[in-house]
Amino acid sequence: MIPKRILLTGAAGLLGGVLRRSFAGQFQLLRLSDIVSLGEAGEGEEIVTCDLADAAAVEALCKGMDAIIHLGGIPYETGWPELLRSNIIGTINLYEGARRAGVDRVIFASSNHATGMHPNDRTLSGESPARPDSRYGLTKAIGEDVAALYAYKHGIRSFCIRIGSCLPKPDNKRALSTWLSHGDFVRLVQVGLKADYVHEIVYGVSKNTRSWWDNSAAYRLGYEPQDDAEVYAAEVGDIELKTDLARNYQGGNFVPDEFSGRKEWLD
Repeated sequence: MIPKRILLTGAAGLLGGVLRRSFAGQFQLLRLSDIVSLGEAGEGEEIVTCDLADAAAVEALCKGMDAIIHLGGIPYETGWPELLRSNIIGTINLYEGARRAGVDRVIFASSNHATGMHPNDRTLSGESPARPDSRYGLTKAIGEDVAALYAYKHGIRSFCIRIGSCLPKPDNKRALSTWLSHGDFVRLVQVGLKADYVHEIVYGVSKNTRSWWDNSAAYRLGYEPQDDAEVYAAEVGDIELKTDLARNYQGGNFVPDEFSGRKEWLD
């Protein structure tokens, strides 16, 4: 069944804006939600202000939806209280609201930072174990497990996207491996909305020549990326991250931040 009524959380963010523009007029209803202003609703849109930490409000937000694209939450490293409220409690509330509302599927915006402590000479796939590089990355790894619980126990199809560097174009050498173009991001979300799966973890990455990630699971479900960061290699290939830890591990600048471990444990 192709969903007709879509909820998009985190709709005021950069990637929320990309999807809002791309999906305009494509669905019977596009319900947009955030805690900040989203402006005026366009044709086929409905705007609902909602704090994802408010379980009752989230339950109401999910009612009547066929599918949810869950981008809501804090997208950077910060303190435990903020991340707990927004990224963990918010995600649990979202999945529980989806269960109570009978939603068919959730596309969950995970992050490459859920696996950022893996070295970048290692090819990862959606089956690779989490190795978070930060508190933020841990919240995304936890979110993937929440998705698995609600998929296998409660029947909510869950499509977790470990998003790389989703930018208009790569901005450094690392991004030549991790870049996800805006166009390919939309294509991958569309796969999540239409494909047949139970619980999948895929990487949000374009068809990059230097990619660190085996994304065959996404290809199997119908993902056909159109872009390759290599076309920007001459422009950004000499822009290196500043520390060895950032250069050598997949999480980039998230890895050396607050690092106090033993380097010999990382490999």
